[in-house]
Amino acid sequence: MAGSPFVSVFLFGYLAAAAGLFITGNAEAAAAAADGVHRQHITSSFNRSSFPKGFIFGAGSAAYQSEGAAHMDGRGASVWDNFTREHRDKIWDHSNGDVADDFYHRYAEDIKLMKKMGLDSFRFSISWPRLLPRKLSGGVNPLGVKFYNRLIDDLLVNGIKPFVTLFHWDLPQALEDEYSGFLSSKVVDDFRDYADLSFKLFGDRVKKWCTLNEPYSYSINGYNGGSFAPGHCSRYMGNCTVVAHNLLLSHAAAVRLYKSKYQPTQKGEIGVTIVTNWFVPKSPKSAADKEAAGRAIDFFFGWYVSPITYGEYPASMRRLVGDRLPKFTPEQSRMLRGSLDFLGVNYYTTNFAAHNPVLHGANTSYNADSQTILTSTYTYLLHI
Repeated sequence: MAGSPFVSVFLFGYLAAAAGLFITGNAEAAAAAADGVHRQHITSSFNRSSFPKGFIFGAGSAAYQSEGAAHMDGRGASVWDNFTREHRDKIWDHSNGDVADDFYHRYAEDIKLMKKMGLDSFRFSISWPRLLPRKLSGGVNPLGVKFYNRLIDDLLVNGIKPFVTLFHWDLPQALEDEYSGFLSSKVVDDFRDYADLSFKLFGDRVKKWCTLNEPYSYSINGYNGGSFAPGHCSRYMGNCTVVAHNLLLSHAAAVRLYKSKYQPTQKGEIGVTIVTNWFVPKSPKSAADKEAAGRAIDFFFGWYVSPITYGEYPASMRRLVGDRLPKFTPEQSRMLRGSLDFLGVNYYTTNFAAHNPVLHGANTSYNADSQTILTSTYTYLLHI
């Protein structure tokens, strides 16, 4: 990636059912750590000693998945509150986040467990509607501020560094009702206000900020098949690309604000956490499948990483999606380019990619636009 800025890369791998454990370091150390975990996981407890020095060993959570206290202490409703009530059929056990892990009340107990495990860091998200139930003009929730101050302070007292995510998908329902949330460019100003408040309140102690968690997941699952909040269904290259565009502009606005107003004195870092799979050609000898694997990476990883690195969407997306892909203005492109100090990566699995030639008149879809077919199994004939 010639010309790209130097950034730290954090690999966030969810290695335990109860908590997302993340480690950072070089490839050799990662291999040694994985080998050590493989040998020890049956016979010993899982703790800091399972990993070499130089790694950040931590746990991760999301506000809606863990906090609970959904109707307490001034918290406003989020799109996930409405989604889990209006679309109970889309939740496997028809549950919701009203109580969740009750982290809001039990965080001190959890921090004791983190310390016992030897965690170096804890990545959590701020609940936007707990801090700002509506807009900045609607007032700040003082009890929300009090909760996050106590959480951050308790982590630091126990030697655990807070790693804070600003948006883990729980948009205030008030903004969804007012202007359809991330479908509108109005959200950029409101996100900047929310980020500004967070930096001002907590930035003296928080030194790692993540603007967005998995924007791909939010845009695709929330605005394509409707399996995530806010539950919209649309043609793939319709609402999804608009939402992705506004997520990227919100990220860039928050980063510019932090770097100009807060970073010089607070001395922290800011980045984004994306999700990606890896893609390999279905037929290793097929040139078409090799190109398809490259396009799959562009449409998954590059969709978000290319704009924040180079200020533009991947060339393959611009060519194949055409006018259905929003365009950045020159000023927006400049604001996006290099807008990160680190890149967080949530990685789960690998897919096979096969070339999928588009038929004339075919409906637009994720696979049709990228001209790929993605599978997770490999079929072959055994020749003896």
